[in-house]
Amino acid sequence: MGLFGRLRSALGDRLKSLLPGRALDEALLTELEETLLSADVGVKATEALLGDLRRAALDGKAKDAGAVPGLLRQALLRRLGPASAAPLTRAATAPTVWMVAGVNGCGKTTSIAKLARLETAAGRKVVLGAADTFRAAASEQLALWASRIGCDIVKHAQGADPGAVAFDACQAARARGMDLLILDTAGRLHTDRNLLAEIQKVQRVAGKAVPGAPHETLLVLDATAGQNALAQAKAFREGLNVTGIILTKLDGTAKGGILLAIREALGLPVRYVGVGEGMEDLEAFDPAAFVEALLGPGG
Repeated sequence: MGLFGRLRSALGDRLKSLLPGRALDEALLTELEETLLSADVGVKATEALLGDLRRAALDGKAKDAGAVPGLLRQALLRRLGPASAAPLTRAATAPTVWMVAGVNGCGKTTSIAKLARLETAAGRKVVLGAADTFRAAASEQLALWASRIGCDIVKHAQGADPGAVAFDACQAARARGMDLLILDTAGRLHTDRNLLAEIQKVQRVAGKAVPGAPHETLLVLDATAGQNALAQAKAFREGLNVTGIILTKLDGTAKGGILLAIREALGLPVRYVGVGEGMEDLEAFDPAAFVEALLGPGG
């Protein structure tokens, strides 16, 4: 299971206690609905999964509750996408620009650092753009990570125009022959329209400075936030062309189902997951490994 081994399988444990000796009837489906909702799977995804189970029962594919784990596994894998997601978009001519957004406290800056580490380890030249100029010490935090990783950074003073930072970072990436620019943006409450406008400005400036940029706009979400993370994703997507999700803090207290809720409600691919504080604790999302962790081995 790799890093997903740290995800607590509360859903799998509940299924083991709920299913033995039961018929696949409406009473069981009602209990399954409550179980899925308590795991942060969300209303839309839960309804879709229960619909699959009902159809399987009607088609004779499930004679009793013993078939439920296998059917759930198949349904989850169908909804989470292919085992090997398409790689993140890269520009035909360097530099590639990825923009990263998310609310304060979601693990955005750390995720940028982990992503930069992965890219530098792959032999790419990376520069970070510190366009989160609103949060105190945000640029300094990113600069510290850049120093540890060994990549370049472009930053201005706190309170500077984020668009100006984005422009300078794009110019520096081109002038220095960088392969990749990762732009940090202002951490914000998703209801703050002024800061959303600033992030939109960063997106526009990047597009003018580098054709086609940003080539990816990644939204960082905290798995422990549950349904609040889904609300954040919806709000960000209304204002930004979000292309993928980085889901953090899947270790420990996260229930995990929020990943499916986001996928079902918004159709956004989960590109990376974070399951720890270490720099190595970020990896490309693997649906099969996630489902095994969520339901338990052989679930």
